Amino acid sequence: MNIVAQNRNEQFAEIVSMIQHTRSEVVRLANASLIDLYWRVGHYISDKIAVSEWGDGVVKQLAEYIEKSSPETKGFSDKNLWRMKQFYETYKGEDEKLSPLVRQISWTNNLIILSRAKSMEERSFYLHLCVNERLTKRQLNRQIDSALYERNALGTPKLSPVLREIAPQAEQLFRDQYVMEFIGGKEYEHEDSMKAALVGQMKKFILELGKDFLFIDEEFRLQVGNSDFRIDLLFYHRELQCLVAFELKMEKFKPEHLGQLNFYLEALDRDVKKSKENPSIGILLCKDKDDTVVEYALSRSLSPTMVAEYQLCLPDKALLQQKMQDAIEQDSTSNI
Repeated sequence: MNIVAQNRNEQFAEIVSMIQHTRSEVVRLANASLIDLYWRVGHYISDKIAVSEWGDGVVKQLAEYIEKSSPETKGFSDKNLWRMKQFYETYKGEDEKLSPLVRQISWTNNLIILSRAKSMEERSFYLHLCVNERLTKRQLNRQIDSALYERNALGTPKLSPVLREIAPQAEQLFRDQYVMEFIGGKEYEHEDSMKAALVGQMKKFILELGKDFLFIDEEFRLQVGNSDFRIDLLFYHRELQCLVAFELKMEKFKPEHLGQLNFYLEALDRDVKKSKENPSIGILLCKDKDDTVVEYALSRSLSPTMVAEYQLCLPDKALLQQKMQDAIEQDSTSNI
């Protein structure tokens, strides 16, 4: 009877999976249809205004007409109609590149990107992020507040040659700097207290890392010979299909930090990694780093490692944007 019941439960679970998949697909298709409607309405209004057939007052009249003739229809106030026009006019020249993306995220997230992103490159970045990470409204606002676009543009992850070889996509998956304002924005005296704060806010930490990270354990125990060792934080990365060890250092990066991390990776690969998984990756998360020192230290590293720094408060977006502008101007001058 137990075997029969188990088989029956597996069959029932398959049906539930079908239902859930179909529901998700219905929501996805409904959202795409709604965004497409907003696109077409925005296109229509834009064309009418462009040929001076409609003035500003006509859009308000349209909103009133929709409300009167179809009271159950929501979301077509004059303010929203103007947003649809702006939405269409912003992306119409990027139809082939970005049009499929705007139809995969919610109208709310589209409006956030439309109002907060300052360039088409930044809009493209956050559109891809929303699609890949399935960000909620709150999560998207947090990523913009943390200047994720500017940080990615300015900071290239510091990877060892071995890591670049075994995981060419690592430069897109990891970051040079991680912002962790969600653990209080204060300086921690001990690594253990900071680690505990991160574990307590693991959902937000994974948002900052990227949603392909799966948390395994803190203080992960390794036994080598007769000695015990502990990895600060151990994750699994779904796309890379490997273990990722994080070591926290509440000081500026020192080359000797890599020796400890390399030892942990060797132990993980020998004793923990499954045969079908890729070699483990190590990340040193330091309070500060000198990029030249990091480059020298990583250049001959035989392990897939990287060095990043953490920040405990939200970055100054205006300062980062100015740095981006300076870098663009410097590139333009050097190419003359």
